[in-house]
Amino acid sequence: MADFYHAGMLTTLHRLGKPKPERLMAEVELYSTLRPVALVLPALYSDVMGEAMKGIRQELKAARFIKEIVLTLGPATDEEFSNVKRFMSEIPIEVKIVHTKGKRLQELYRSLEERGISAGPDGKGRSAWTAYGYVLASGKSNVIALHDCDIINYNLELLARLIYPVITPTLEFTFCKGYYARVTDKLHGRVTRLFVTPLIRALKRILSQQPFLEFLDSFRYPLSGEFCMTTEVARINRVPWDWGLEVGMLAEVYRNYSLKRICQVDITENYEHKHQKLSAEDPSAGLMKMSIDIAKSLFRTLASEGIVFSEGFFKTLVSAYLRIAEDTIKRYESDAAINGLTFDRHEEAMTVDAFTKSITTASRAIMEDPLGAPLIPNWNRAISAIPGVLERLKSAVEEDNK
Repeated sequence: MADFYHAGMLTTLHRLGKPKPERLMAEVELYSTLRPVALVLPALYSDVMGEAMKGIRQELKAARFIKEIVLTLGPATDEEFSNVKRFMSEIPIEVKIVHTKGKRLQELYRSLEERGISAGPDGKGRSAWTAYGYVLASGKSNVIALHDCDIINYNLELLARLIYPVITPTLEFTFCKGYYARVTDKLHGRVTRLFVTPLIRALKRILSQQPFLEFLDSFRYPLSGEFCMTTEVARINRVPWDWGLEVGMLAEVYRNYSLKRICQVDITENYEHKHQKLSAEDPSAGLMKMSIDIAKSLFRTLASEGIVFSEGFFKTLVSAYLRIAEDTIKRYESDAAINGLTFDRHEEAMTVDAFTKSITTASRAIMEDPLGAPLIPNWNRAISAIPGVLERLKSAVEEDNK
């Protein structure tokens, strides 16, 4: 987005002027010789076999600044695992497919459970955590980048901009979050626009002097699935296993690192991927489940900061959220109008009504169980519980990939 405005607590790296991709590629290729990069791709079988992944594979064939690719395949049969190995074999970079439903990984997960280390249920969180463990075990990379596998307009410049702040020695960042616009003929990104940002600002209005909320509000796209970090971050951060993954990840980074080591970067002018259904009447599916999980993750993080919740607090929060979200709709209507975009104000209002129910559902869950499902423990704890666990993980993955 064409501005150079720094807001909030974070360093923001903008897209300014007309950047030359050739210069960017040359620099990341040079720096990657000093700080090798692993690319982590959490994916379902349907993601890998989709049209978007064909474009991603084609681009990655020229990614000379990537040392290794670790694709963690969610629930899949052995046949599907073999199909994915064949699909990814066209990339002339070392690629490992992590078969989370394979017998070797399942045995490892059981061993961890027996020692009190739960990797959580199947999902993006477990996939990411397992991939981090393999990268740590392989010892070939110092930096980990992660992005989704459904990016329709993917290109290597996106990946290069994402890793640049972390691999450039003079910049000294340990964690970088990508951001972008999500626009076609209409505005997308409903959960960020109409739920997360208004919710954070409603909490800020009620809870003054909460640095964590200021931190979250500094991110232009807190739900972005694209980020880059040093392997040290992957070793010491816990990982949420549900849809609270992105917010929970930011909470862990905030807890463990100085703000001057954290940044966000504009990685592409526009970003297009698959759009989830709202599922307004089904809290177990679509954007409703996502928003409920995000709210629970946010509330539990605030509870760990010493905030005491009550029924009265949540009633006030719902009222404050609704007022801010309604004002937000008007802002986006104006934004759409000047840019000639389609804008359905009724649909936006219905979405806000649904998200209001998400806050109520999440608040009830918090009142009933303040702790809730634990985060996946960090790899340092797993190593302490089972010495040699990384070697076992590495062996399991490499045996599967023979």
